[in-house]
Amino acid sequence: MKQILKGLFAKLGYSIKNIDKENNPYADIKESEFWEIYNLCEPYTMTSVEPLYALYNSVGYILGNNIQGSIVICGVWRGGSAMLIAKMLSNRNIFDKKIYLFDTFEGMSAPSQHDIDFRGNHAFVLLKENENNKEKSVWCLADLADVKNNMMLTNYPEENIIYIKGKVENTIPENSPKEDISLLHLDTDWYESTKHELQFLYPKLVLNGILLIDDYGHWEGCRKAVDEYFKEQGINILLNRIDSTVRLVQKTII
Repeated sequence: MKQILKGLFAKLGYSIKNIDKENNPYADIKESEFWEIYNLCEPYTMTSVEPLYALYNSVGYILGNNIQGSIVICGVWRGGSAMLIAKMLSNRNIFDKKIYLFDTFEGMSAPSQHDIDFRGNHAFVLLKENENNKEKSVWCLADLADVKNNMMLTNYPEENIIYIKGKVENTIPENSPKEDISLLHLDTDWYESTKHELQFLYPKLVLNGILLIDDYGHWEGCRKAVDEYFKEQGINILLNRIDSTVRLVQKTII
Protein backbone atom coordinates (compact mmCIF):
# COMPACT_ATOMS: atom_id res chain seq x y z
CA MET A 1 0.00 0.00 0.00
CA LYS A 2 2.83 2.40 0.86
CA GLN A 3 4.38 1.92 -2.59
CA ILE A 4 0.99 2.44 -4.28
CA LEU A 5 0.49 5.71 -2.40
CA LYS A 6 3.99 6.86 -3.28
CA GLY A 7 3.27 6.11 -6.93
CA LEU A 8 0.02 8.07 -6.85
CA PHE A 9 1.68 11.08 -5.24
CA ALA A 10 4.55 10.91 -7.75
CA LYS A 11 2.07 11.12 -10.63
CA LEU A 12 0.63 14.26 -9.04
CA GLY A 13 4.10 15.79 -8.81
CA TYR A 14 4.64 15.23 -5.10
CA SER A 15 7.27 13.21 -3.29
CA ILE A 16 7.12 11.47 0.09
CA LYS A 17 10.31 11.67 2.10
CA ASN A 18 11.20 10.21 5.48
CA ILE A 19 12.28 13.04 7.75
CA ASP A 20 14.26 12.44 10.91
CA LYS A 21 12.28 14.64 13.30
CA GLU A 22 15.17 14.92 15.75
CA ASN A 23 17.68 15.95 13.10
CA ASN A 24 15.38 17.65 10.59
CA PRO A 25 17.42 20.61 9.26
CA TYR A 26 14.21 22.40 8.24
CA ALA A 27 12.30 22.05 11.51
CA ASP A 28 12.44 25.82 11.98
CA ILE A 29 10.50 26.47 8.75
CA LYS A 30 6.99 26.55 10.18
CA GLU A 31 5.05 28.18 7.34
CA SER A 32 2.67 25.59 5.89
CA GLU A 33 2.23 27.79 2.81
CA PHE A 34 5.90 27.46 1.98
CA TRP A 35 5.79 23.67 2.11
CA GLU A 36 2.64 23.54 0.00
CA ILE A 37 4.27 25.72 -2.64
CA TYR A 38 7.54 23.82 -2.35
CA ASN A 39 5.77 20.55 -3.15
CA LEU A 40 4.19 22.20 -6.19
CA CYS A 41 7.48 23.64 -7.47
CA GLU A 42 10.03 21.01 -6.47
CA PRO A 43 9.72 18.86 -9.63
CA TYR A 44 10.48 21.91 -11.76
CA THR A 45 13.57 23.29 -10.07
CA MET A 46 17.13 22.23 -9.27
CA THR A 47 17.13 24.63 -6.31
CA SER A 48 17.26 23.24 -2.78
CA VAL A 49 15.07 24.14 0.19
CA GLU A 50 17.25 26.96 1.58
CA PRO A 51 17.32 29.14 -1.57
CA LEU A 52 13.62 28.54 -2.21
CA TYR A 53 12.85 29.59 1.35
CA ALA A 54 15.01 32.70 0.88
CA LEU A 55 13.04 33.48 -2.28
CA TYR A 56 9.78 32.88 -0.40
CA ASN A 57 10.84 35.33 2.32
CA SER A 58 12.06 37.85 -0.25
CA VAL A 59 8.71 37.90 -2.02
CA GLY A 60 6.94 38.18 1.32
CA TYR A 61 9.21 41.08 2.24
CA ILE A 62 8.58 43.13 -0.90
CA LEU A 63 4.84 42.52 -0.69
CA GLY A 64 4.64 43.19 3.05
CA ASN A 65 6.50 46.48 2.66
CA ASN A 66 4.68 47.51 -0.51
CA ILE A 67 7.92 47.72 -2.47
CA GLN A 68 6.85 48.59 -5.99
CA GLY A 69 8.27 47.11 -9.17
CA SER A 70 8.18 44.11 -11.43
CA ILE A 71 9.88 40.79 -10.77
CA VAL A 72 12.63 39.66 -13.14
CA ILE A 73 14.15 36.19 -13.41
CA CYS A 74 17.11 35.52 -15.70
CA GLY A 75 17.58 31.79 -16.15
CA VAL A 76 14.35 29.86 -15.72
CA TRP A 77 14.93 26.15 -16.53
CA ARG A 78 11.49 24.52 -15.99
CA GLY A 79 10.10 27.47 -14.03
CA GLY A 80 10.21 26.26 -10.40
CA SER A 81 11.38 29.54 -8.85
CA ALA A 82 9.01 31.57 -11.03
CA MET A 83 6.20 29.24 -9.99
CA LEU A 84 6.91 29.91 -6.32
CA ILE A 85 6.65 33.65 -6.91
CA ALA A 86 3.51 33.42 -9.02
CA LYS A 87 1.80 31.08 -6.55
CA MET A 88 2.55 33.42 -3.64
CA LEU A 89 1.00 36.30 -5.58
CA SER A 90 -2.04 34.21 -6.49
CA ASN A 91 -2.53 33.14 -2.88
CA ARG A 92 -2.73 36.83 -1.92
CA ASN A 93 -5.03 37.80 -4.79
CA ILE A 94 -2.30 39.99 -6.26
CA PHE A 95 -2.59 39.64 -10.01
CA ASP A 96 -1.21 42.92 -11.38
CA LYS A 97 2.54 42.48 -10.80
CA LYS A 98 4.54 41.73 -13.95
CA ILE A 99 6.86 38.71 -13.94
CA TYR A 100 9.57 38.77 -16.63
CA LEU A 101 11.21 35.45 -17.50
CA PHE A 102 14.42 35.68 -19.56
CA ASP A 103 15.84 32.42 -20.92
CA THR A 104 17.03 30.80 -24.13
CA PHE A 105 14.45 28.05 -23.48
CA GLU A 106 16.92 25.89 -25.41
CA GLY A 107 19.41 25.07 -22.66
CA MET A 108 22.64 26.77 -21.66
CA SER A 109 24.50 29.15 -23.93
CA ALA A 110 28.22 28.65 -24.58
CA PRO A 111 30.47 29.40 -21.58
CA SER A 112 33.63 31.51 -21.67
CA GLN A 113 37.11 30.81 -20.35
CA HIS A 114 36.02 32.27 -16.99
CA ASP A 115 33.37 29.62 -16.39
CA ILE A 116 34.98 27.05 -14.10
CA ASP A 117 33.20 25.36 -11.21
CA PHE A 118 34.41 25.40 -7.61
CA ARG A 119 36.15 22.05 -8.15
CA GLY A 120 38.20 23.47 -11.02
CA ASN A 121 36.23 21.80 -13.83
CA HIS A 122 35.74 23.90 -16.94
CA ALA A 123 32.14 24.32 -18.09
CA PHE A 124 33.11 23.41 -21.67
CA VAL A 125 34.19 19.96 -20.45
CA LEU A 126 31.09 19.44 -18.30
CA LEU A 127 28.78 20.40 -21.15
CA LYS A 128 30.53 17.95 -23.45
CA GLU A 129 30.34 15.14 -20.89
CA ASN A 130 26.60 15.67 -20.40
CA GLU A 131 25.67 16.16 -24.04
CA ASN A 132 23.40 13.10 -23.98
CA ASN A 133 21.64 14.08 -20.75
CA LYS A 134 20.69 17.68 -21.42
CA GLU A 135 17.49 17.79 -19.38
CA LYS A 136 19.02 16.90 -15.98
CA SER A 137 22.54 18.26 -16.28
CA VAL A 138 24.49 21.48 -16.57
CA TRP A 139 22.74 21.98 -19.94
CA CYS A 140 19.47 22.85 -18.10
CA LEU A 141 17.40 22.09 -21.18
CA ALA A 142 13.69 22.96 -21.03
CA ASP A 143 11.56 24.45 -23.79
CA LEU A 144 9.15 27.38 -23.62
CA ALA A 145 6.01 25.25 -23.92
CA ASP A 146 7.07 23.20 -20.89
CA VAL A 147 7.64 26.33 -18.79
CA LYS A 148 4.31 27.85 -19.84
CA ASN A 149 2.47 24.66 -18.90
CA ASN A 150 4.16 24.61 -15.50
CA MET A 151 3.37 28.27 -14.83
CA MET A 152 -0.31 27.57 -15.48
CA LEU A 153 -0.33 25.46 -12.30
CA THR A 154 -0.03 28.68 -10.26
CA ASN A 155 -3.26 30.28 -11.55
CA TYR A 156 -1.40 33.53 -12.18
CA PRO A 157 -2.71 35.60 -15.12
CA GLU A 158 -0.88 34.62 -18.29
CA GLU A 159 -0.93 38.21 -19.58
CA ASN A 160 1.28 39.30 -16.68
CA ILE A 161 3.95 36.66 -17.27
CA ILE A 162 6.29 37.94 -19.98
CA TYR A 163 8.52 35.34 -21.62
CA ILE A 164 11.63 36.68 -23.39
CA LYS A 165 13.35 33.99 -25.44
CA GLY A 166 17.04 34.24 -26.37
CA LYS A 167 20.44 34.92 -24.83
CA VAL A 168 20.22 37.74 -22.31
CA GLU A 169 23.11 39.45 -24.09
CA ASN A 170 20.78 39.76 -27.10
CA THR A 171 17.46 40.46 -25.36
CA ILE A 172 18.58 42.87 -22.62
CA PRO A 173 18.21 45.87 -22.50
CA GLU A 174 15.90 45.91 -25.55
CA ASN A 175 13.27 43.80 -23.75
CA SER A 176 13.97 44.94 -20.21
CA PRO A 177 11.00 46.18 -18.18
CA LYS A 178 10.40 49.90 -18.58
CA GLU A 179 9.23 50.06 -14.98
CA ASP A 180 11.26 49.57 -11.80
CA ILE A 181 12.25 46.13 -10.50
CA SER A 182 11.48 45.01 -6.94
CA LEU A 183 13.09 41.56 -7.11
CA LEU A 184 15.89 40.44 -9.44
CA HIS A 185 16.82 36.75 -9.60
CA LEU A 186 19.94 35.82 -11.60
CA ASP A 187 20.49 32.17 -12.53
CA THR A 188 22.31 32.05 -15.87
CA ASP A 189 25.54 30.66 -14.40
CA TRP A 190 28.13 32.20 -16.73
CA TYR A 191 30.35 35.24 -16.44
CA GLU A 192 29.22 37.11 -19.55
CA SER A 193 25.48 36.73 -18.99
CA THR A 194 25.67 37.60 -15.28
CA LYS A 195 27.78 40.70 -15.89
CA HIS A 196 25.40 41.83 -18.65
CA GLU A 197 22.36 41.36 -16.42
CA LEU A 198 23.89 43.35 -13.58
CA GLN A 199 24.95 46.20 -15.86
CA PHE A 200 21.48 46.73 -17.28
CA LEU A 201 19.08 45.46 -14.62
CA TYR A 202 20.63 46.23 -11.22
CA PRO A 203 20.28 50.01 -11.79
CA LYS A 204 16.52 49.43 -12.18
CA LEU A 205 16.27 47.58 -8.86
CA VAL A 206 14.52 49.90 -6.39
CA LEU A 207 15.84 50.93 -2.99
CA ASN A 208 15.31 48.03 -0.55
CA GLY A 209 14.69 45.69 -3.49
CA ILE A 210 16.15 42.18 -3.41
CA LEU A 211 18.85 40.65 -5.63
CA LEU A 212 19.29 36.86 -5.58
CA ILE A 213 22.36 35.38 -7.30
CA ASP A 214 22.04 31.64 -7.77
CA ASP A 215 25.52 30.59 -8.86
CA TYR A 216 27.99 32.76 -6.91
CA GLY A 217 29.41 29.89 -4.89
CA HIS A 218 29.43 27.30 -7.67
CA TRP A 219 30.72 29.03 -10.81
CA GLU A 220 33.85 31.17 -10.73
CA GLY A 221 32.60 33.17 -13.72
CA CYS A 222 29.46 34.22 -11.88
CA ARG A 223 31.48 35.21 -8.81
CA LYS A 224 33.90 37.20 -10.98
CA ALA A 225 31.02 39.02 -12.71
CA VAL A 226 29.39 40.00 -9.41
CA ASP A 227 32.63 41.08 -7.72
CA GLU A 228 33.74 43.05 -10.78
CA TYR A 229 30.44 44.84 -11.25
CA PHE A 230 30.10 46.12 -7.70
CA LYS A 231 33.78 47.07 -7.53
CA GLU A 232 33.42 49.06 -10.75
CA GLN A 233 30.35 50.82 -9.32
CA GLY A 234 32.12 51.58 -6.05
CA ILE A 235 29.38 49.80 -4.08
CA ASN A 236 30.14 47.73 -0.99
CA ILE A 237 27.33 45.20 -0.71
CA LEU A 238 26.43 42.83 2.10
CA LEU A 239 26.49 39.49 0.29
CA ASN A 240 24.41 37.14 2.42
CA ARG A 241 25.20 33.43 2.05
CA ILE A 242 22.02 31.36 1.71
CA ASP A 243 23.72 28.05 0.93
CA SER A 244 26.92 26.89 -0.75
CA THR A 245 26.05 28.64 -4.02
CA VAL A 246 23.23 31.20 -3.55
CA ARG A 247 23.78 34.76 -2.31
CA LEU A 248 21.25 37.48 -1.41
CA VAL A 249 21.70 41.25 -1.54
CA GLN A 250 19.31 43.97 -0.43
CA LYS A 251 19.82 47.22 -2.30
CA THR A 252 20.43 49.84 0.36
CA ILE A 253 22.41 52.34 -1.72
CA ILE A 254 21.20 54.01 -4.91
